[in-house]
Amino acid sequence: MTQEDVFKRLVAHCKEYGFVFPSSELYDGLGAVYDYGQYGAELKNNIKRYWWEAMVHLHENIVGLDSAIFMHPTIWKASGHVDAFNDPLIDNKDSKKRYRADVLIEEQIAKYEAQVEKDIDKARKRFGDSFDEKLFRETSPQVSAHLAKRDALQKRMAHALNANDLGELRQIIIDEQIVCPVSGTTNWTEVRQFNLMFSTDMGSTAEGSNRIYLRPETAQGIFVNFLNVQKTGRMKIPFGIAQIGKAFRNEIVARQFIFRMREFEQMEMQFFVKPGTELDWFAKWKEARLQWHQLLGFGKANYRFHDHDKLAHYANAATDIEYKFPFGFKEVEGIHSRTDFDLSQHQKYSGKKIQYFDAETNESYIPYVVETSIGVDRMFLQVVSASYHEEELTKEDGSKDTRVVLRLPPALAPVKLAVMPLVKKDGLPDKAKDIIDRLKYDFNCQYDEKDSIGKRYRRQDAIGTPFCVTVDHHSIEDNTVTIRNRDTMSQQRVGIDKLADILKEKTALSGLLKQL
Repeated sequence: MTQEDVFKRLVAHCKEYGFVFPSSELYDGLGAVYDYGQYGAELKNNIKRYWWEAMVHLHENIVGLDSAIFMHPTIWKASGHVDAFNDPLIDNKDSKKRYRADVLIEEQIAKYEAQVEKDIDKARKRFGDSFDEKLFRETSPQVSAHLAKRDALQKRMAHALNANDLGELRQIIIDEQIVCPVSGTTNWTEVRQFNLMFSTDMGSTAEGSNRIYLRPETAQGIFVNFLNVQKTGRMKIPFGIAQIGKAFRNEIVARQFIFRMREFEQMEMQFFVKPGTELDWFAKWKEARLQWHQLLGFGKANYRFHDHDKLAHYANAATDIEYKFPFGFKEVEGIHSRTDFDLSQHQKYSGKKIQYFDAETNESYIPYVVETSIGVDRMFLQVVSASYHEEELTKEDGSKDTRVVLRLPPALAPVKLAVMPLVKKDGLPDKAKDIIDRLKYDFNCQYDEKDSIGKRYRRQDAIGTPFCVTVDHHSIEDNTVTIRNRDTMSQQRVGIDKLADILKEKTALSGLLKQL
Protein backbone atom coordinates (compact mmCIF):
# COMPACT_ATOMS: atom_id res chain seq x y z
CA MET A 1 0.00 0.00 0.00
CA THR A 2 1.39 3.43 -0.96
CA GLN A 3 1.72 6.24 1.55
CA GLU A 4 -0.95 8.12 -0.40
CA ASP A 5 -3.35 5.20 0.09
CA VAL A 6 -2.52 5.11 3.81
CA PHE A 7 -3.32 8.80 4.11
CA LYS A 8 -6.64 8.36 2.30
CA ARG A 9 -7.59 5.58 4.70
CA LEU A 10 -6.55 7.74 7.63
CA VAL A 11 -8.81 10.59 6.49
CA ALA A 12 -11.72 8.16 6.02
CA HIS A 13 -11.04 6.66 9.46
CA CYS A 14 -11.21 10.10 11.09
CA LYS A 15 -14.69 10.64 9.73
CA GLU A 16 -16.01 7.10 10.28
CA TYR A 17 -15.01 7.05 13.94
CA GLY A 18 -15.98 10.56 14.99
CA PHE A 19 -12.65 12.39 14.97
CA VAL A 20 -12.99 14.95 12.15
CA PHE A 21 -15.93 15.87 9.91
CA PRO A 22 -16.04 18.18 6.87
CA SER A 23 -17.64 21.38 8.13
CA SER A 24 -21.14 22.18 6.86
CA GLU A 25 -21.28 18.78 5.19
CA LEU A 26 -25.08 18.91 5.23
CA TYR A 27 -24.76 21.78 2.73
CA ASP A 28 -22.01 20.08 0.69
CA GLY A 29 -19.19 21.45 2.81
CA LEU A 30 -16.95 24.50 2.98
CA GLY A 31 -13.46 24.23 1.54
CA ALA A 32 -10.59 23.69 3.99
CA VAL A 33 -12.82 24.01 7.08
CA TYR A 34 -13.39 21.06 9.41
CA ASP A 35 -15.29 20.19 12.60
CA TYR A 36 -13.90 17.96 15.33
CA GLY A 37 -16.21 15.12 16.35
CA GLN A 38 -16.73 13.61 19.77
CA TYR A 39 -13.41 11.77 19.90
CA GLY A 40 -11.53 14.43 17.96
CA ALA A 41 -12.56 17.10 20.45
CA GLU A 42 -11.28 14.96 23.34
CA LEU A 43 -7.97 14.20 21.63
CA LYS A 44 -7.50 17.83 20.65
CA ASN A 45 -8.15 19.00 24.21
CA ASN A 46 -5.69 16.43 25.56
CA ILE A 47 -3.00 17.67 23.16
CA LYS A 48 -3.62 21.23 24.30
CA ARG A 49 -3.50 20.15 27.93
CA TYR A 50 -0.17 18.37 27.37
CA TRP A 51 1.25 21.56 25.86
CA TRP A 52 -0.21 23.90 28.51
CA GLU A 53 0.93 21.79 31.45
CA ALA A 54 4.44 21.41 30.00
CA MET A 55 4.77 25.03 28.95
CA VAL A 56 3.04 26.95 31.76
CA HIS A 57 2.71 24.80 34.85
CA LEU A 58 6.22 23.33 34.68
CA HIS A 59 7.90 26.74 34.34
CA GLU A 60 7.74 29.29 37.13
CA ASN A 61 8.62 32.09 34.70
CA ILE A 62 5.95 31.36 32.06
CA VAL A 63 2.33 32.46 32.46
CA GLY A 64 -0.79 32.16 30.36
CA LEU A 65 -2.94 34.63 28.45
CA ASP A 66 -6.19 34.56 26.47
CA SER A 67 -6.37 37.60 24.20
CA ALA A 68 -9.25 38.60 21.91
CA ILE A 69 -9.53 37.60 18.27
CA PHE A 70 -10.65 41.11 17.29
CA MET A 71 -7.84 43.63 17.69
CA HIS A 72 -7.23 47.25 16.75
CA PRO A 73 -6.47 47.36 13.00
CA THR A 74 -3.30 49.41 13.53
CA ILE A 75 -1.79 46.41 15.32
CA TRP A 76 -1.63 44.58 11.99
CA LYS A 77 -0.10 47.60 10.31
CA ALA A 78 2.60 47.70 13.00
CA SER A 79 3.26 43.96 12.77
CA GLY A 80 3.72 44.12 9.00
CA HIS A 81 0.77 41.89 8.17
CA VAL A 82 -1.13 44.53 6.22
CA ASP A 83 1.77 45.15 3.84
CA ALA A 84 3.76 41.93 3.86
CA PHE A 85 1.59 38.96 4.86
CA ASN A 86 1.47 37.45 1.39
CA ASP A 87 1.81 34.14 -0.42
CA PRO A 88 3.27 33.81 -3.94
CA LEU A 89 0.47 32.27 -6.04
CA ILE A 90 0.45 30.81 -9.52
CA ASP A 91 -2.45 29.55 -11.67
CA ASN A 92 -2.55 26.75 -14.20
CA LYS A 93 -4.34 28.05 -17.29
CA ASP A 94 -5.72 24.66 -18.25
CA SER A 95 -7.12 23.43 -14.94
CA LYS A 96 -7.90 26.94 -13.61
CA LYS A 97 -6.42 25.77 -10.29
CA ARG A 98 -4.34 28.04 -8.07
CA TYR A 99 -1.22 26.97 -6.18
CA ARG A 100 1.43 28.43 -3.93
CA ALA A 101 4.57 28.69 -6.04
CA ASP A 102 6.89 27.91 -3.12
CA VAL A 103 4.85 24.82 -2.18
CA LEU A 104 5.08 23.46 -5.74
CA ILE A 105 8.86 23.84 -5.56
CA GLU A 106 9.04 22.31 -2.08
CA GLU A 107 7.11 19.29 -3.37
CA GLN A 108 9.64 18.95 -6.17
CA ILE A 109 12.43 19.01 -3.57
CA ALA A 110 10.56 16.31 -1.65
CA LYS A 111 10.47 14.18 -4.82
CA TYR A 112 14.27 14.23 -5.01
CA GLU A 113 14.40 13.17 -1.34
CA ALA A 114 11.84 10.43 -1.99
CA GLN A 115 13.98 9.14 -4.87
CA VAL A 116 16.93 8.86 -2.50
CA GLU A 117 14.84 6.81 -0.06
CA LYS A 118 13.65 4.63 -2.95
CA ASP A 119 17.23 3.92 -4.02
CA ILE A 120 18.16 3.08 -0.43
CA ASP A 121 15.21 0.68 -0.07
CA LYS A 122 16.20 -1.12 -3.29
CA ALA A 123 19.79 -1.45 -2.10
CA ARG A 124 18.68 -2.71 1.32
CA LYS A 125 16.63 -5.46 -0.31
CA ARG A 126 19.52 -6.34 -2.62
CA PHE A 127 22.26 -6.54 0.02
CA GLY A 128 20.19 -7.73 3.00
CA ASP A 129 21.86 -7.79 6.42
CA SER A 130 25.19 -6.63 5.02
CA PHE A 131 23.72 -3.33 3.83
CA ASP A 132 25.49 -0.22 5.16
CA GLU A 133 23.14 2.74 4.61
CA LYS A 134 25.70 5.37 5.63
CA LEU A 135 28.28 4.02 3.18
CA PHE A 136 25.70 3.70 0.42
CA ARG A 137 24.62 7.33 0.88
CA GLU A 138 28.24 8.46 0.63
CA THR A 139 29.25 6.35 -2.38
CA SER A 140 26.17 5.89 -4.60
CA PRO A 141 26.35 8.07 -7.74
CA GLN A 142 22.55 8.02 -8.02
CA VAL A 143 22.06 9.23 -4.47
CA SER A 144 24.68 11.94 -4.95
CA ALA A 145 22.97 13.12 -8.13
CA HIS A 146 19.54 13.33 -6.48
CA LEU A 147 20.95 15.19 -3.46
CA ALA A 148 22.84 17.61 -5.71
CA LYS A 149 19.62 18.42 -7.57
CA ARG A 150 17.78 18.87 -4.29
CA ASP A 151 20.42 21.18 -2.81
CA ALA A 152 20.67 23.28 -5.97
CA LEU A 153 16.90 23.66 -6.18
CA GLN A 154 16.66 24.54 -2.49
CA LYS A 155 19.35 27.19 -2.85
CA ARG A 156 17.74 28.67 -5.95
CA MET A 157 14.31 28.85 -4.30
CA ALA A 158 15.75 30.45 -1.15
CA HIS A 159 17.48 33.12 -3.22
CA ALA A 160 14.27 33.89 -5.13
CA LEU A 161 12.18 34.09 -1.95
CA ASN A 162 14.68 36.32 -0.15
CA ALA A 163 14.84 38.63 -3.15
CA ASN A 164 11.05 38.50 -3.57
CA ASP A 165 11.75 37.63 -7.20
CA LEU A 166 8.39 36.34 -8.44
CA GLY A 167 9.65 35.96 -11.99
CA GLU A 168 12.43 33.66 -10.83
CA LEU A 169 9.95 31.53 -8.86
CA ARG A 170 7.95 30.99 -12.04
CA GLN A 171 11.11 30.23 -14.00
CA ILE A 172 12.11 27.58 -11.46
CA ILE A 173 8.72 25.91 -11.94
CA ILE A 174 9.19 25.98 -15.72
CA ASP A 175 12.80 24.73 -15.59
CA GLU A 176 11.90 21.87 -13.25
CA GLN A 177 8.99 20.97 -15.54
CA ILE A 178 6.60 20.99 -12.58
CA VAL A 179 3.14 20.08 -13.83
CA CYS A 180 -0.28 20.91 -12.46
CA PRO A 181 -1.53 17.89 -10.46
CA VAL A 182 -4.96 18.25 -12.09
CA SER A 183 -4.26 19.05 -15.77
CA GLY A 184 -0.77 17.57 -15.99
CA THR A 185 0.42 20.60 -17.99
CA THR A 186 3.02 23.34 -17.45
CA ASN A 187 0.81 26.11 -18.79
CA TRP A 188 1.40 28.54 -15.90
CA THR A 189 0.50 32.18 -15.32
CA GLU A 190 2.86 34.70 -13.75
CA VAL A 191 3.40 34.51 -9.99
CA ARG A 192 1.71 37.21 -7.90
CA GLN A 193 1.31 38.02 -4.22
CA PHE A 194 -1.94 37.48 -2.32
CA ASN A 195 -2.66 38.83 1.18
CA LEU A 196 -3.91 36.14 3.56
CA MET A 197 -5.86 38.17 6.13
CA PHE A 198 -9.63 37.99 6.45
CA SER A 199 -11.22 41.40 6.92
CA THR A 200 -14.61 42.39 8.29
CA ASP A 201 -16.45 45.47 9.49
CA MET A 202 -17.12 46.41 13.11
CA GLY A 203 -19.89 48.88 13.86
CA SER A 204 -23.67 49.19 13.96
CA THR A 205 -24.01 50.87 10.57
CA ALA A 206 -22.14 50.61 7.30
CA GLU A 207 -21.26 54.31 7.43
CA GLY A 208 -19.90 54.12 10.98
CA SER A 209 -18.08 50.81 10.73
CA ASN A 210 -14.35 50.22 11.00
CA ARG A 211 -12.39 47.75 8.90
CA ILE A 212 -10.79 45.17 11.19
CA TYR A 213 -9.15 41.80 10.66
CA LEU A 214 -9.54 38.30 12.01
CA ARG A 215 -6.16 37.69 13.58
CA PRO A 216 -3.80 35.62 11.38
CA GLU A 217 -1.72 34.66 14.45
CA THR A 218 -2.06 34.80 18.22
CA ALA A 219 1.37 36.29 18.89
CA GLN A 220 0.37 39.95 18.56
CA GLY A 221 -2.13 39.60 21.40
CA ILE A 222 0.81 38.64 23.59
CA PHE A 223 3.01 41.52 22.46
CA VAL A 224 0.43 44.25 23.06
CA ASN A 225 -0.19 42.81 26.54
CA PHE A 226 3.51 42.56 27.41
CA LEU A 227 3.49 45.38 29.97
CA ASN A 228 0.11 44.36 31.42
CA VAL A 229 1.37 40.86 32.19
CA GLN A 230 4.86 41.94 33.24
CA LYS A 231 3.66 44.51 35.74
CA THR A 232 0.68 42.65 37.20
CA GLY A 233 2.64 39.41 37.46
CA ARG A 234 5.83 41.15 38.65
CA MET A 235 7.68 39.16 36.02
CA LYS A 236 11.44 39.39 35.65
CA ILE A 237 13.39 38.89 32.44
CA PRO A 238 13.65 36.18 31.17
CA PHE A 239 9.99 35.19 31.21
CA GLY A 240 7.37 33.89 28.82
CA ILE A 241 3.71 34.39 27.96
CA ALA A 242 1.80 31.45 26.51
CA GLN A 243 -1.52 31.36 24.68
CA ILE A 244 -3.80 28.90 22.90
CA GLY A 245 -6.28 30.39 20.46
CA LYS A 246 -7.90 30.47 17.04
CA ALA A 247 -6.31 32.19 14.04
CA PHE A 248 -7.55 32.72 10.50
CA ARG A 249 -5.80 32.79 7.13
CA ASN A 250 -7.40 32.96 3.73
CA GLU A 251 -5.37 30.07 2.38
CA ILE A 252 -5.94 29.70 -1.33
CA VAL A 253 -4.05 26.44 -1.39
CA ALA A 254 -5.59 24.70 1.59
CA ARG A 255 -5.19 20.95 1.31
CA GLN A 256 -3.82 17.76 2.86
CA PHE A 257 -6.84 17.42 5.11
CA ILE A 258 -6.40 19.47 8.33
CA PHE A 259 -2.73 20.20 7.69
CA ARG A 260 -3.49 23.61 6.20
CA MET A 261 -6.86 25.21 6.95
CA ARG A 262 -8.47 28.63 6.89
CA GLU A 263 -9.57 28.45 10.54
CA PHE A 264 -7.06 26.82 12.84
CA GLU A 265 -5.74 26.86 16.37
CA GLN A 266 -2.28 27.78 17.64
CA MET A 267 -0.29 27.12 20.79
CA GLU A 268 2.29 29.90 21.06
CA MET A 269 4.76 31.05 23.67
CA GLN A 270 6.74 34.27 23.46
CA PHE A 271 9.84 34.22 25.67
CA PHE A 272 11.22 37.68 26.51
CA VAL A 273 14.97 37.88 27.04
CA LYS A 274 17.77 40.41 27.41
CA PRO A 275 19.21 41.56 24.05
CA GLY A 276 22.32 39.59 23.22
CA THR A 277 21.12 36.39 24.88
CA GLU A 278 18.42 35.52 22.36
CA LEU A 279 20.43 33.00 20.32
CA ASP A 280 21.40 31.04 23.43
CA TRP A 281 17.73 30.86 24.41
CA PHE A 282 16.83 29.99 20.82
CA ALA A 283 19.11 26.94 21.03
CA LYS A 284 17.68 25.93 24.42
CA TRP A 285 14.09 26.13 23.24
CA LYS A 286 14.90 24.13 20.09
CA GLU A 287 16.03 21.18 22.17
CA ALA A 288 13.25 21.54 24.75
CA ARG A 289 10.53 21.55 22.13
CA LEU A 290 11.99 18.58 20.24
CA GLN A 291 12.06 16.59 23.48
CA TRP A 292 8.38 17.43 24.09
CA HIS A 293 7.49 15.90 20.72
CA GLN A 294 9.72 12.86 21.01
CA LEU A 295 8.34 11.89 24.42
CA LEU A 296 5.15 10.79 22.68
CA GLY A 297 7.06 7.77 21.43
CA PHE A 298 6.65 8.06 17.66
CA GLY A 299 10.33 7.48 16.88
CA LYS A 300 13.17 9.98 17.06
CA ALA A 301 14.11 9.31 13.44
CA ASN A 302 10.73 10.70 12.32
CA TYR A 303 11.61 14.21 13.54
CA ARG A 304 14.14 16.67 12.22
CA PHE A 305 15.03 20.35 12.33
CA HIS A 306 14.72 22.39 9.16
CA ASP A 307 16.50 25.73 9.36
CA HIS A 308 14.87 28.48 7.32
CA ASP A 309 16.57 29.55 4.12
CA LYS A 310 14.42 32.68 4.07
CA LEU A 311 14.07 34.50 7.37
CA ALA A 312 10.94 36.49 8.15
CA HIS A 313 11.46 40.25 8.30
CA TYR A 314 11.47 40.16 12.11
CA ALA A 315 13.80 37.19 12.71
CA ASN A 316 17.54 36.63 13.12
CA ALA A 317 17.17 32.83 13.44
CA ALA A 318 14.39 30.37 12.64
CA THR A 319 13.90 26.63 12.45
CA ASP A 320 11.03 24.19 12.08
CA ILE A 321 10.51 20.88 13.80
CA GLU A 322 9.33 18.60 11.01
CA TYR A 323 7.60 15.24 11.32
CA LYS A 324 7.53 12.53 8.67
CA PHE A 325 3.87 12.45 7.64
CA PRO A 326 2.59 9.95 5.04
CA PHE A 327 3.09 12.79 2.54
CA GLY A 328 6.67 13.56 3.64
CA PHE A 329 8.47 15.66 6.24
CA LYS A 330 6.36 18.70 7.12
CA GLU A 331 6.44 21.40 9.78
CA VAL A 332 4.60 20.85 13.05
CA GLU A 333 6.29 23.58 15.10
CA GLY A 334 8.33 26.70 14.48
CA ILE A 335 10.97 28.23 16.76
CA HIS A 336 11.92 31.81 15.90
CA SER A 337 14.21 34.45 17.31
CA ARG A 338 12.05 37.52 16.60
CA THR A 339 14.54 40.13 17.94
CA ASP A 340 12.82 43.26 19.32
CA PHE A 341 10.86 43.88 16.12
CA ASP A 342 7.34 43.40 17.47
CA LEU A 343 7.65 45.42 20.67
CA SER A 344 9.57 48.18 18.85
CA GLN A 345 6.90 48.39 16.18
CA HIS A 346 4.07 48.61 18.70
CA GLN A 347 5.98 51.27 20.63
CA LYS A 348 6.39 53.23 17.40
CA TYR A 349 2.80 52.92 16.15
CA SER A 350 1.09 53.36 19.52
CA GLY A 351 3.33 56.21 20.63
CA LYS A 352 3.58 54.59 24.06
CA LYS A 353 6.73 53.38 25.74
CA ILE A 354 7.10 49.58 25.84
CA GLN A 355 10.27 48.84 27.78
CA TYR A 356 11.44 46.67 30.62
CA PHE A 357 13.28 48.21 33.57
CA ASP A 358 16.01 45.94 34.89
CA ALA A 359 16.45 46.75 38.57
CA GLU A 360 19.68 44.77 38.80
CA THR A 361 21.47 46.73 36.06
CA ASN A 362 19.44 49.93 36.47
CA GLU A 363 18.67 50.13 32.75
CA SER A 364 15.61 50.08 30.53
CA TYR A 365 15.44 48.23 27.24
CA ILE A 366 13.07 46.62 24.77
CA PRO A 367 13.37 42.85 25.27
CA TYR A 368 14.17 40.43 22.50
CA VAL A 369 11.79 37.53 21.90
CA VAL A 370 12.17 33.81 21.21
CA GLU A 371 8.95 32.27 19.95
CA THR A 372 7.72 28.69 19.92
CA SER A 373 4.62 28.24 17.77
CA ILE A 374 2.79 25.00 17.14
CA GLY A 375 -0.39 24.37 15.18
CA VAL A 376 -2.88 22.35 17.21
CA ASP A 377 -4.50 20.93 14.09
CA ARG A 378 -1.18 19.88 12.57
CA MET A 379 -0.20 18.34 15.87
CA PHE A 380 -3.51 16.48 15.90
CA LEU A 381 -2.85 15.15 12.39
CA GLN A 382 0.70 14.18 13.36
CA VAL A 383 -0.50 12.23 16.40
CA VAL A 384 -3.23 10.41 14.47
CA SER A 385 -0.91 9.71 11.50
CA ALA A 386 1.74 8.23 13.77
CA SER A 387 -0.81 6.17 15.70
CA TYR A 388 -2.74 4.67 12.79
CA HIS A 389 -1.92 1.02 12.14
CA GLU A 390 -3.49 -1.79 10.16
CA GLU A 391 -2.49 -5.16 11.57
CA GLU A 392 -2.96 -8.67 10.23
CA LEU A 393 -3.94 -11.14 12.94
CA THR A 394 -4.10 -14.92 12.98
CA LYS A 395 -7.19 -16.41 14.60
CA GLU A 396 -7.23 -19.60 16.65
CA ASP A 397 -8.51 -21.54 13.63
CA GLY A 398 -5.60 -20.30 11.51
CA SER A 399 -7.61 -17.83 9.44
CA LYS A 400 -6.48 -14.25 8.94
CA ASP A 401 -8.11 -11.11 10.26
CA THR A 402 -7.26 -7.41 10.15
CA ARG A 403 -7.69 -4.85 12.86
CA VAL A 404 -7.30 -1.09 12.62
CA VAL A 405 -5.82 0.32 15.79
CA LEU A 406 -4.90 3.83 16.87
CA ARG A 407 -1.86 3.42 19.10
CA LEU A 408 -2.40 6.81 20.68
CA PRO A 409 -0.22 7.71 23.66
CA PRO A 410 -2.50 6.69 26.56
CA ALA A 411 -2.26 10.15 28.11
CA LEU A 412 -3.74 11.65 24.93
CA ALA A 413 -6.34 8.98 24.18
CA PRO A 414 -9.93 10.35 24.07
CA VAL A 415 -11.29 7.42 26.12
CA LYS A 416 -9.08 5.88 28.78
CA LEU A 417 -11.23 2.86 29.62
CA ALA A 418 -14.14 1.06 28.01
CA VAL A 419 -16.28 -1.02 30.38
CA MET A 420 -18.22 -3.88 28.79
CA PRO A 421 -20.70 -6.31 30.32
CA LEU A 422 -20.24 -9.74 28.75
CA VAL A 423 -24.03 -10.03 28.34
CA LYS A 424 -26.89 -7.59 28.82
CA LYS A 425 -28.47 -9.46 31.75
CA ASP A 426 -27.83 -11.09 35.11
CA GLY A 427 -26.84 -7.79 36.70
CA LEU A 428 -23.70 -7.39 34.57
CA PRO A 429 -24.73 -4.03 33.04
CA ASP A 430 -25.37 -2.64 36.53
CA LYS A 431 -21.97 -3.84 37.70
CA ALA A 432 -20.30 -2.26 34.67
CA LYS A 433 -22.03 1.07 35.23
CA ASP A 434 -21.04 0.99 38.88
CA ILE A 435 -17.39 0.73 37.81
CA ILE A 436 -17.81 3.76 35.56
CA ASP A 437 -19.43 5.70 38.39
CA ARG A 438 -16.33 5.01 40.51
CA LEU A 439 -13.86 6.12 37.85
CA LYS A 440 -15.58 8.84 35.83
CA TYR A 441 -14.43 11.71 38.05
CA ASP A 442 -10.79 11.03 37.20
CA PHE A 443 -10.89 9.29 33.81
CA ASN A 444 -12.96 9.51 30.66
CA CYS A 445 -14.69 6.11 30.57
CA GLN A 446 -17.16 4.64 28.10
CA TYR A 447 -19.87 2.03 28.59
CA ASP A 448 -20.28 -0.35 25.63
CA GLU A 449 -22.77 -3.24 25.45
CA LYS A 450 -23.65 -3.43 21.75
CA ASP A 451 -22.45 -6.34 19.52
CA SER A 452 -20.17 -9.25 20.37
CA ILE A 453 -17.23 -8.68 22.71
CA GLY A 454 -14.84 -9.09 19.77
CA LYS A 455 -16.53 -6.34 17.76
CA ARG A 456 -16.51 -4.09 20.80
CA TYR A 457 -12.77 -4.61 21.19
CA ARG A 458 -12.24 -3.68 17.54
CA ARG A 459 -14.34 -0.55 17.93
CA GLN A 460 -12.32 0.58 20.93
CA ASP A 461 -9.04 -0.23 19.14
CA ALA A 462 -10.16 2.00 16.28
CA ILE A 463 -10.69 5.01 18.55
CA GLY A 464 -7.48 4.38 20.48
CA THR A 465 -8.86 3.31 23.88
CA PRO A 466 -5.82 1.90 25.76
CA PHE A 467 -7.77 -0.42 28.11
CA CYS A 468 -11.01 -2.39 28.00
CA VAL A 469 -12.62 -4.06 31.00
CA THR A 470 -15.00 -6.99 30.62
CA VAL A 471 -17.51 -7.65 33.39
CA ASP A 472 -18.59 -11.29 33.55
CA HIS A 473 -20.44 -13.51 36.03
CA HIS A 474 -17.30 -13.98 38.15
CA SER A 475 -17.27 -10.20 38.63
CA ILE A 476 -20.49 -10.45 40.59
CA GLU A 477 -19.01 -13.10 42.86
CA ASP A 478 -15.46 -11.84 43.53
CA ASN A 479 -15.32 -8.20 42.34
CA THR A 480 -12.72 -8.96 39.67
CA VAL A 481 -12.74 -8.12 35.96
CA THR A 482 -10.71 -8.91 32.87
CA ILE A 483 -8.64 -5.93 31.67
CA ARG A 484 -7.34 -5.95 28.07
CA ASN A 485 -4.36 -3.98 26.77
CA ARG A 486 -4.97 -2.31 23.41
CA ASP A 487 -1.43 -2.66 22.06
CA THR A 488 -0.59 -6.22 23.17
CA MET A 489 -4.18 -7.53 23.30
CA SER A 490 -3.10 -9.39 26.45
CA GLN A 491 -5.66 -9.88 29.20
CA GLN A 492 -5.38 -10.30 32.95
CA ARG A 493 -7.71 -10.66 35.88
CA VAL A 494 -7.63 -7.79 38.36
CA GLY A 495 -9.67 -6.55 41.26
CA ILE A 496 -12.09 -3.72 40.58
CA ASP A 497 -10.47 -1.77 43.39
CA LYS A 498 -7.15 -1.84 41.46
CA LEU A 499 -8.49 -0.22 38.27
CA ALA A 500 -8.01 3.39 39.41
CA ASP A 501 -4.36 2.76 40.27
CA ILE A 502 -3.73 0.99 36.95
CA LEU A 503 -5.28 3.82 34.93
CA LYS A 504 -3.41 6.47 36.89
CA GLU A 505 -0.09 4.73 36.31
CA LYS A 506 -0.65 4.02 32.62
CA THR A 507 -2.70 6.95 31.33
CA ALA A 508 -1.97 9.98 33.55
CA LEU A 509 -0.45 13.00 31.83
CA SER A 510 1.96 13.37 34.73
CA GLY A 511 3.84 10.31 33.47
CA LEU A 512 4.89 12.27 30.37
CA LEU A 513 5.47 15.54 32.17
CA LYS A 514 7.87 14.01 34.68
CA GLN A 515 10.18 13.04 31.81
CA LEU A 516 10.60 16.61 30.60
